[in-house]
Amino acid sequence: MIVWLASYPKSGNTFVRSLLCSYIFSKDGNFSFDLLKNIKQFPDKTLFKQIGVDINNDEEMYKNYINTQKIFNKKNTIRFLKTHSCFVNTKTFQFTDRHNTLGVIYIVRDPRNIVTSHSYHFQKTPEESLENLLSHQVLTKDHRHCTTYLGSWKYHYNSWKVFRRFNKYLLVRYEDLINDTEKTFLNILKFIAHLGRVKFTYDKEKFENSIKTTGFKNMQKLEATGNFVESKKDKKTGENIKFFNMGVKNDWKKLLDNNIKENLEKELGDEMKELNYL
Repeated sequence: MIVWLASYPKSGNTFVRSLLCSYIFSKDGNFSFDLLKNIKQFPDKTLFKQIGVDINNDEEMYKNYINTQKIFNKKNTIRFLKTHSCFVNTKTFQFTDRHNTLGVIYIVRDPRNIVTSHSYHFQKTPEESLENLLSHQVLTKDHRHCTTYLGSWKYHYNSWKVFRRFNKYLLVRYEDLINDTEKTFLNILKFIAHLGRVKFTYDKEKFENSIKTTGFKNMQKLEATGNFVESKKDKKTGENIKFFNMGVKNDWKKLLDNNIKENLEKELGDEMKELNYL
């Protein structure tokens, strides 16, 4: 069954995937970008092709989300999938269901810091990034991924909380992941063991190597080698836009325009208080 790594873009999903891939899919816990191939993004074109769905028809793909996920239920294993989709559950379209989903790890980040990171990564003005966070958006398809219904930041965050009632939901704040990586990652591993109904044990050496080799400075060095396939290109220069750009230096208190800050706190106040951002 599937354990979703769900998040709004630029919220720390790559960090969580890197930690998990280092610990689960390597022999010694040492990270490399190749390990990220073990956790694919959903929706993904190759999965729809496997069941004969026309990947050029968004409506057909929406209708077959559940059918596509059934591929993973044929094996008695846990499959991690990354997604930036919100959780949609309507009469015409359901993102996933309890028959295919074992649990959800939801990664959230202070939206004030998302604005600055989003602006740099997607080459938008801070004002455009603010508009994106507050309004319902889609991520357009590319050569690998299908159109993804993102929604607004507020809708995205609230939509996945439905899994809390089934004890299948773990909230991970990006800030905790950065400030106390060891404790936060340990909680993630314990949650996965809980979902799999197995006794929690861990390999101390692999655990420590996973944390060490996914540190921000090391990730920057690895990205500089040019092996990070998720890098985006600058529209003007054609050069890669740094994915691991500022890290903890991305501080909204120093970088964010006051009008944008006030807008976010007004529109997202309830959620930000719930998350102890306010």
